[in-house]
Amino acid sequence: MSVNRKVTPSLLLRKKRRGEKITLLTAYDYPIARFINQAGVDIILVSDAVGTVGNGRPEAVSVSVDEMIYHTQAVRNGAGNSMVVTTLPFGSYETNEQAVETAVRLMKEGGADAVHFEGTSAQGPSVKAIVGAGIPVLGHIGIIKQKIVRSGAFRIQGRTADSAQRILADVVAFANAGAFALILECIPTRLGEIVTQSLDIPTIGIGAGPRCDGQALVTQDMLGLYKELTPRFLKVYLDLNEIIVAGLTQFRTEVEQGEFPGPEHSYAIEEQELDKLLAQFQSNVT
Repeated sequence: MSVNRKVTPSLLLRKKRRGEKITLLTAYDYPIARFINQAGVDIILVSDAVGTVGNGRPEAVSVSVDEMIYHTQAVRNGAGNSMVVTTLPFGSYETNEQAVETAVRLMKEGGADAVHFEGTSAQGPSVKAIVGAGIPVLGHIGIIKQKIVRSGAFRIQGRTADSAQRILADVVAFANAGAFALILECIPTRLGEIVTQSLDIPTIGIGAGPRCDGQALVTQDMLGLYKELTPRFLKVYLDLNEIIVAGLTQFRTEVEQGEFPGPEHSYAIEEQELDKLLAQFQSNVT
């Protein structure tokens, strides 16, 4: 269903209750945000993957709060009715007070509609503090930065009973803390279904199976613009990399061969005005 009014947490909750699927894509700039809004997608996530996907870094943990604010401002300008949710970057929520301070900056300076918080049950109090400050929180459970940094690897979560129990504890903690929805990343399909059926708030899956209340992808991944990672859950809808490189190559070739620009791309001056110009130029150099 296309977005025809501003997406809010209340609207997302109504979609879950009506059995309507929620959609989420990422953006870091105005043009992509504008495209996503035109497509009627519910949520635009300004994620700290801007470090890798947007800026070509080998990791995302170095992204700063100021960078997130900058990219959020750009996305806000193109988001229209889509909800803009911005990630609290790594190291910006070490205490409850710091978490609230970061969230407030993303809202006031960046123009976000809500913040995105990756964590475990240990961060439940920080989520509660942010919600208590009047800021909507989209929680994120499963594959999160802290686990990747700690283990140095990208590991599917919840495949054993003990691991699944920890995921459920994280889910309960975030839901009880007041998160308006949860992203479930890279957990077994059955676990995603259990969580979704157990919660009153919506779930949005990315590698968590089709039974979640919604689905998310990284826009640059699903458009073929970023090919360094090819996770199992990714579906590439269009290979823009091939299309863009072909267009750029054609431009270079036409310039080198003198085919561009042609008359249709150039501007003219009336002969009478050109004669005046040449006469003035001649008088100035003699």
